[in-house]
Amino acid sequence: MRTLSCACGIQHLQRGGNHHFGVFESLWFVVVTFSTVGFGDIYPDIWPSQLFMLFMIICALIILPTQVEQLALIYMERQKLGGSYSSHRAQTEKHVVVCMTTLRADAVMDFLNEFYAHAKLQDYFVVLLSPCELDTTMKMLLQVPLWAQRVIYVQGSALKDTDLTRCRMQDAESCFILSARNHSCNADKDATDQHTIMRAWAVRDFAPKCPIYVQLFRPENKFHVKFADHVVCEDEFKYALLANNCLCPGISTFVTLLLHTSRGQEGQTSQEEWQKLYGKCSGNEIYHIRLADSNFFGDYEGKSFTYASFHAHRKYGVSLVGVQRDVVGSTIQLNPGPRHIMRKGDICFYMNITKEENSAFILAHPNQLPGGGGGGGLPPGATGTVALELQHTRAAQTFSSDPTLMSRSGSRRHNLSLPKGLNISSLQKRPSIAPVPATLEANNIHINVTGGSDSEDGDGEEEEPTTEDLDFPEYVRGFPPITPYVGTSPTLCHLMRDKRPLCCLRLNLECPHCCHQNAKEYHWPNPAIIVAADFCSSGLYNFIVPLRSHARPKKSLNPIVLLCTSPPDNSFLDMISFFPLVYWMKGSIDSIEDLLRAGINLTENVVVVNKETSNSREEDTLADCNTIVSVQTIFRLFPKANIITEITHSPNMRFMQFRPDDLYSLSISKQEKKERQRGSNIYYMFRLPFAAGNVFSASMLDALLYQAFVKDYIITFVRLLLGVDMAVGSGHLASVTIKKEDLWIRTYGRLYQKLCSSACEIPIGIYRTQNHSGSEMTASPRIRTWSLRHYSKRQSRPVKKVGIPIYRGIFCPIKIT
Repeated sequence: MRTLSCACGIQHLQRGGNHHFGVFESLWFVVVTFSTVGFGDIYPDIWPSQLFMLFMIICALIILPTQVEQLALIYMERQKLGGSYSSHRAQTEKHVVVCMTTLRADAVMDFLNEFYAHAKLQDYFVVLLSPCELDTTMKMLLQVPLWAQRVIYVQGSALKDTDLTRCRMQDAESCFILSARNHSCNADKDATDQHTIMRAWAVRDFAPKCPIYVQLFRPENKFHVKFADHVVCEDEFKYALLANNCLCPGISTFVTLLLHTSRGQEGQTSQEEWQKLYGKCSGNEIYHIRLADSNFFGDYEGKSFTYASFHAHRKYGVSLVGVQRDVVGSTIQLNPGPRHIMRKGDICFYMNITKEENSAFILAHPNQLPGGGGGGGLPPGATGTVALELQHTRAAQTFSSDPTLMSRSGSRRHNLSLPKGLNISSLQKRPSIAPVPATLEANNIHINVTGGSDSEDGDGEEEEPTTEDLDFPEYVRGFPPITPYVGTSPTLCHLMRDKRPLCCLRLNLECPHCCHQNAKEYHWPNPAIIVAADFCSSGLYNFIVPLRSHARPKKSLNPIVLLCTSPPDNSFLDMISFFPLVYWMKGSIDSIEDLLRAGINLTENVVVVNKETSNSREEDTLADCNTIVSVQTIFRLFPKANIITEITHSPNMRFMQFRPDDLYSLSISKQEKKERQRGSNIYYMFRLPFAAGNVFSASMLDALLYQAFVKDYIITFVRLLLGVDMAVGSGHLASVTIKKEDLWIRTYGRLYQKLCSSACEIPIGIYRTQNHSGSEMTASPRIRTWSLRHYSKRQSRPVKKVGIPIYRGIFCPIKIT
């Protein structure tokens, strides 16, 4: 408008001059003059016109910068508000929406790295919807070329339909509603869950067909979002992990590595053998495939689950750990045992570094031993295909040709007699499988998954009283009569026949029924487990249930002492009064007297839950400072105590059990920096406290929700594995310490054969300690193996079988003790 006004003015004034301007000539003159070009072909020849143009130029110099500044401000405001996802793109492209209260760079990077780790998601776009403005770190992150073309930021609220329309929520493939962890007190966590619930309601109301993935803190809030496709409650998994860490050391590291996508390349440039093996095995993940479509398991139709698991591992190096019937309403069963007969429609769940479609399909074949002969126990001249057939024939003799013979009259529970010279590990496994060390040590711990109950077929047999039941008449098996929140999954546990008086639950106070005032006076037969928390939340129910599982022998139950800063309410006390050997006392880990009264000198494990009250509101990364300093105090004063800690921020794991003069720890720090530069998502995995299972971060559980977008079964699988849920016929976690007399087994393949044939157990991992020359504290090497155990109600307790370490397993942490 200003340009047009100037053109009209100069045309009117120039009528009194010698050169008359037309409309176009006037407009041309004004534009050329304001642009400071000034060709000189047209010019005013009288002073009124010249004075007018001079005045207009002065006005332009004053007004134009202000207008440019306003345009810049408008552009910046639009950048703050973010763009919008156009309807045209929504129709031709796939996108997901991530709703967060505050966009923190580390949380966003965790999501992006895990989401785009899958090949089929490379063409997806991510829309970040948040009411907050982007900070400097987030702006730099979104300018990275890798994310600039994939990530779209929209400032808005999920409670407003206009903002949901800008995100094209109705066309999104899914919506992730994540909770913010920057709040520092208990009340804020409850408020955060309320915000999450409201967002979930708004999204479901606006886009009923959009799948919703919700993250919560408190388990009592789950029933509000029962309509969501997938829900991850942090307190449920956190306390279940802490409890299983007491039973199976390092299981938190196992689950963390299982949930994070890795190519298994971490540590391969290290000089340490354990780092190479540990990094290689971290690439194992859970995959699934239909039996009829599988080359690994397709040949085992009509065979028992145990038979299929052993032979698939022997041939292809994969671990079949679970199965699901192709029937509506069926659920996953972890190691259902030999009674489960494989069918074409069964969905097989297995552990491997890559899924079957991406695997190099190569059968195992024997190597020559150093002595020049074949595998131990084979004829000296037997090599190549002949040796392989002999190996398979001998291994197959451990199972009956009829897969149902092993279980009709109960599982075969005798030890497998193998020639000591036979070495199944001499078979060359697939390239993706880590090599098996030649020498093994004693005191190894093996983790296994035992099979499901024999009652799944409905044989109608009643459980007979066992010797253990007669020894503990006050204990019964059943479902807890009082649960802490709506929606609690029923889990079979050891319970008291009669409810304990509430006064007897107080550890350090006398009552009419008990005169003891500290843990030492109780004279418990088993070491206690101390749980230090700010308050007794409902999530502690998920800590008690795995430790009181019906699968555990009654005489092996460990007392549980809840050390709380504030007294629990009566509803919580009513809940724990039905569990045996569960006590509480008011105290803090900052008080040495409280720790001694709770029995820290007699305990087996000290579990420290991250303090929810923090004095670091200014800096989020310092939210763990109270917990870290308190744990360090316990670590220095009670070095024999096994401390298991939960923290908020995973980078703070480097401060756990801190030794500033330990040269070996410093070398691990350098290794962590190298892995971070290589782009690893789990660069912290080599930190000794994390590898040993002494610390984990609840933020690592976020990957469970991200993985559910590709693997919709992963949440159910982990819940069953940790004992949060119970399924008929499903197995449970167990661990066995390897002794010197068991070293004749020697290799992982032999262990798999022994456990499958004698106890119907599926080995899944290894926990091993070893000496380090640069460490301040060393100990004799120990290894504990893990497996999925088959539990039968006809037995007084699961048969305890020992085996050798699992070097091919998904997890091989190293612990400094």
